[in-house]
Amino acid sequence: MKSRCENCIVRQFNSLRAMSKEELKKVSDSKISKKIKKGEALFEEGEKLDGVFCVRDGVSKLSKLSANGKDQIVKLASKGEVMGQRSVIAEESTNLSAVAVSDMEVCFIPKEIISNTLNTNPNFAVEVLRHMAHDLKEADDVIVNMSQKTVKQRMAEAFLYLAKNYGEDEEGYLNLTLSREDYANVVGTATESCIRIISEFKKKGFIKTSGKKIGVANQRKLQDLIEGF
Repeated sequence: MKSRCENCIVRQFNSLRAMSKEELKKVSDSKISKKIKKGEALFEEGEKLDGVFCVRDGVSKLSKLSANGKDQIVKLASKGEVMGQRSVIAEESTNLSAVAVSDMEVCFIPKEIISNTLNTNPNFAVEVLRHMAHDLKEADDVIVNMSQKTVKQRMAEAFLYLAKNYGEDEEGYLNLTLSREDYANVVGTATESCIRIISEFKKKGFIKTSGKKIGVANQRKLQDLIEGF
């Protein structure tokens, strides 16, 4: 049985919390719940979206293809986030691709529901703007990081970010396992360079590894590196 939006705790994390009970019922009646396997695409860059995706569980990477054919991961979207809002509201093709980095559960909400609610519920419109403003702020931070921090500093930041936001298992490894290529695409470097830095961090005792898994071994040292000590 598909869950009802009006009873879903996930909506507290996004703009849907500004909808009335009646509006949420309409969303519930029209949404489509989907299970997405790790590695599957939710949408591709340049696609026209007919609605938005609300993440109930799992994590997706949002990335942009550069002129040289390399992916740049600009954001990780997890539980509670809505993907595709900007594209739907601006009525433009999406400028990012979304691919699952873990098994996901998402709810697809048709475009008409979002557009109608924007036109009739000012509180919802303000919430959507607030979330878009937050995304812009994050994008600004990424640009500054890319231009002012070294690749090693960005790698250290990525490990601490994943530990803080997605947690660690009982053995101290990050709950979210990214491929070496994904790490390279997050920090904006070649995969070979990323592998070398991971090896260097491990030798220095900053991190530990087990197969694909990575764990933060010395948070203080990583933080010192980020701050330039």
